[in-house]
Amino acid sequence: MLTVGVDIGGSSVRAGVIDADGTVVATAAVPTARDAAGLDDAIVDLVRGLAEEHRLGAVGLAIAGFVDPDRRTVAFGAHLPWRDDPVAERLAARLDLPVVIEHDANAAGLAEHRVGAAAGASVAVLVALGTGIGAALLVDGAVFRGAHGVAPELGHLTVVRGGRPCPCGKRGCLERYCSGSALGRAAEELVADTEEFSLLRATWERAQPITGWDVARAAEAGDVLAGRVVDEFADWLGQALSLVADVFDPDVVVVGGEVSASSALFLDRARRRYAEEVTGGAHRRLAEIRPATLGGRAGMVGAALDARERAGV
Repeated sequence: MLTVGVDIGGSSVRAGVIDADGTVVATAAVPTARDAAGLDDAIVDLVRGLAEEHRLGAVGLAIAGFVDPDRRTVAFGAHLPWRDDPVAERLAARLDLPVVIEHDANAAGLAEHRVGAAAGASVAVLVALGTGIGAALLVDGAVFRGAHGVAPELGHLTVVRGGRPCPCGKRGCLERYCSGSALGRAAEELVADTEEFSLLRATWERAQPITGWDVARAAEAGDVLAGRVVDEFADWLGQALSLVADVFDPDVVVVGGEVSASSALFLDRARRRYAEEVTGGAHRRLAEIRPATLGGRAGMVGAALDARERAGV
């Protein structure tokens, strides 16, 4: 029996048929609808299409938003139309299959723990670096959600008082300094403040946003300014991981998300900074900091495996 994982992001809905070992058997994708009915229809159509070729036992949804502890209701998603919406019950009725909802970072963390970089860890943390920062904490294989289902929200820890404004409404949040969008923002600030040659200058002079991918490509090409931006990013990541270790004391930290594709540029420096910053670093066992292994499929794989476990497939 196979299960389907559906990763619902702000721009696309991606579905994958997943076997018991976490192998992706088939995939399909459509753009994310902006209204609730349209999003429901898109998910149903994707799952039904996959069910024509595969015997399915359950469906897991990975969403970028708050999920109530009952795992049936979507409380809020900044880029999704559902608000305090019993999505699982409604979709289960239409699909005649069990439906389980999970936060996308938790789903990715589950996938990495079951079949990826954190396999076998007793306490594992996933830090997903993308446009913002997602995070998941697993203790003895179980996701820790907090009292209201929203923990751990690492990306919105205040690390610079009165710092860069964040879309969450606060200032100085970690994700304003340590995410894909932060890479681009830091590069724009540096290019604007110097006459130094950089491959990024042409993009900035055309008044186009500099992206994290732009910075990574320039750094890989030996661009000195881009290299400084990446080094600063690595230092912030190392500091963030030291905070994670001080609070959770994990044996493994997995660095995932889109930015992790360029981890060769920054992860070694981040590890060194982490070892320098963590409390009592010279007198304790340090967490292993590993790059994610499942890439962009982690959310759908984790959602499918979670649905398999909860539905008893």
